[in-house]
Formats: sequence, C-alpha cells, structure tokens
Amino acid sequence: MSDFEKAAKVFDALKAAEDQPAQLALPILNGLVGLVQGGGEERLEVEEARSGAFMAICEIGKALHRGQPADQLWAVAIGATERWMSLAK
Repeated sequence: MSDFEKAAKVFDALKAAEDQPAQLALPILNGLVGLVQGGGEERLEVEEARSGAFMAICEIGKALHRGQPADQLWAVAIGATERWMSLAK
C-alpha cells in the first residue's frame, strides 16, 4: 500500500471517529497505528508529515483516554493527515 493510500485511510478513519464517543473512537484510533508507523522509505518531507499525523493522533488518544476535551485536537490531526496525503501524492 502506498503512503498516499495509507494517509487516505487514516483521513477517512479520523473523519468517521471524530463525532464518536471516546469508547468508540479509541478503538478506531488504535487501529491506525500500523498505518501511521513510518518505514523510512519515503522522502523526508513525507516522513515528517506522517510523523506529525502520528503525533496528533496520539494526542487525541491520550485526551480521550483521560476524559479530556479533544475537539481542537481532531482538527489538528485531520489537518496533519491532509498534509501527509498532499505530500505523498
């Protein structure tokens, strides 16, 4: 699977999980780990964008796990994933 395809799957999953309660969103986020882990095979810009998306998704997961608000974190993660997709084309 190409990096663009991975980023697109992550984007779709984030959009699907965004409006879900924490107990439903967390398993979706956990399922993204394999897609956002880097392999170091892409250009540096793509790897940095992927890494940014990964960190943003982790921040959502931590907030949801702790019962903290994550509304603004979703926008950051979705934006980071969009950047990853645009660079991976």
